[in-house]
Amino acid sequence: MKIRLIFCLHLILFTQYGFCAMSEKQMNATKKLVRNTCVTKTKVSPDVVDAMHKGDFSQGQCYLSCILNTYKLILPEGTFDWEGGIKAINANMPPNIAEPACETVKNCKDSMKTKTDKCIGAAEIAKCLYDDNPSNYFLP
Repeated sequence: MKIRLIFCLHLILFTQYGFCAMSEKQMNATKKLVRNTCVTKTKVSPDVVDAMHKGDFSQGQCYLSCILNTYKLILPEGTFDWEGGIKAINANMPPNIAEPACETVKNCKDSMKTKTDKCIGAAEIAKCLYDDNPSNYFLP
């Protein structure tokens, strides 16, 4: 009985502290799933999404709103939950990606100027994330 109890305690401890951030492969699979879901939901062209990864945010703003809402980064009152974003990044991204991503999110915490139009507000956040560190732009 004592051995079972010790085994169970070890199992709980290792399970609780054994999980770490997603691998890059898992992260990319998740991003692909979210991207495909939001492309379908907003009916935006994949070419428009690809243009965003090159800095062109002139179209597809509601796609960005879908992305940020999926990741729960837009609060119900229409503000950017940058603190929640940092927590999610640290919990889910590999350290080599998480560190610069957190710095970028901190730099963009006040980027959402338009709170009356969720699509435009999301585009303001995404553009800031891209402009701050284009090589590490992490939205799908």
